Amino acid sequence: MTGAWHGSWRAETRAGPYRPPTPYDRPVRLGFYMGYPPPGTNPRELVALAQEAERLGYDSAWAAEAWGTDAVSVLAWLAATTSRIKVGSAILQTAARTPANTAMTAATLDLLSGGRVLLGLGTSGPQVVEGWHGEPWGKPLTKLREYVEIVRAVLRREVLEHHGEHYDVPYSGPGATGLGKPLKLMARPVRADVPVYLATMGPKAVRLAFEIADGWIPLFYDPERAGDVFPLADRRDGFDVAPSAPVVLADDVQAARDALKGYYALYIGGMGAPASNFYNDLFARYGYEREARTIQDLFLGGRQRDAAAAVPDSFVDAVALVGPRERIAERLEAFREAGATTLLVSTRDPAALRAVAELAL
Repeated sequence: MTGAWHGSWRAETRAGPYRPPTPYDRPVRLGFYMGYPPPGTNPRELVALAQEAERLGYDSAWAAEAWGTDAVSVLAWLAATTSRIKVGSAILQTAARTPANTAMTAATLDLLSGGRVLLGLGTSGPQVVEGWHGEPWGKPLTKLREYVEIVRAVLRREVLEHHGEHYDVPYSGPGATGLGKPLKLMARPVRADVPVYLATMGPKAVRLAFEIADGWIPLFYDPERAGDVFPLADRRDGFDVAPSAPVVLADDVQAARDALKGYYALYIGGMGAPASNFYNDLFARYGYEREARTIQDLFLGGRQRDAAAAVPDSFVDAVALVGPRERIAERLEAFREAGATTLLVSTRDPAALRAVAELAL
């Protein structure tokens, strides 16, 4: 085995006083984070991996969307070709659909799947919201709160009437005909309480997730530092903390780290404008302020390889599961100890998918 890791790594970084058992001292549920297919590939390849995850005992599989394939179509296909695994959106972009349409979609998928839907929502960022969906960025947290309120009201089959800062239903603003009528969902959902997950990053946004949602989908979740950058003490009992983490199974730890650095450089350096990149902000809150500026400058300057090389090994070690089985097992334990109740495994390698299942289930 090559690479910088030795068996003492966990003892050196995880040592500490005895901690009495907590409600989070339980096996971590496993989800398979499908993400979205890279350009030129077909989402059926992800569905095949999700089907394998079901055979391996994974609890859930999650599809994403950006400005390529949408998540709903993939989840419908997945639900039709599986029987047990939960199907989750990580995430549906709120700017892409009205809240009533999202509730209709969740109710329909839940009917088709026999009650297996997990509804993950997120605001995306201003570049996508305004540049792709043509919607104003506005006040994203206020808008997200209203969005979830409407979704839940529709799923409860309440007569929909909401007059907030961002959503006015029935619409009565400029150009309204005055003919809008409060309506109630015609369909009878399998569940009126489809679990709602939010993908949020900033402290205020995370607190909002803890307040109004059933689960939270964090990205870049460092078990050793998460309590310092996220208000984890505010989460309530039964709340699902479901971080996503890339997994690279390999004997060569450095090669495994390097395989992920381009991905992290893309998010830290290129996912957002220079002054508005939530991933860059989170990376900086973890203590990498200088590296955050360097990676962004390199990436936006067209030097993507140099940006990837600037991603610290220590960051990849913290937020991903890389290396041989025994090292991955120790990082799984670290996520569990840090309050993760579901781990969304991100990989395209069936062997890695299988190894995590064998280590965690």
